[in-house]
Amino acid sequence: MAFKPLHDRVLVRRVESDEKTKGGLIIPDTAKEKPAEGEIVSVGDGARKDSGELIAPSVKAGDRILFGKWSGTEVTLEGEELLIMKESDILGIIG
Repeated sequence: MAFKPLHDRVLVRRVESDEKTKGGLIIPDTAKEKPAEGEIVSVGDGARKDSGELIAPSVKAGDRILFGKWSGTEVTLEGEELLIMKESDILGIIG
């Protein structure tokens, strides 16, 4: 992909949730919530301190993450729906 986020932003691909509940019930598309889990596609160089020093990002491409329900801006790149968000919107990295 020919897109690189700037500064402390990351490009995220949502990871789709299961089609069924643990009890085996099928969840229709209209009842599904957008997943708050994703995979980092690309990472910017990092934020800068007031002194100009670069703060390296804590995440890297390929990391699976959790993020807030309303985090990020939805974009379509090369026909794929992705999110661009600040690193601070990421809640954590999944093991």
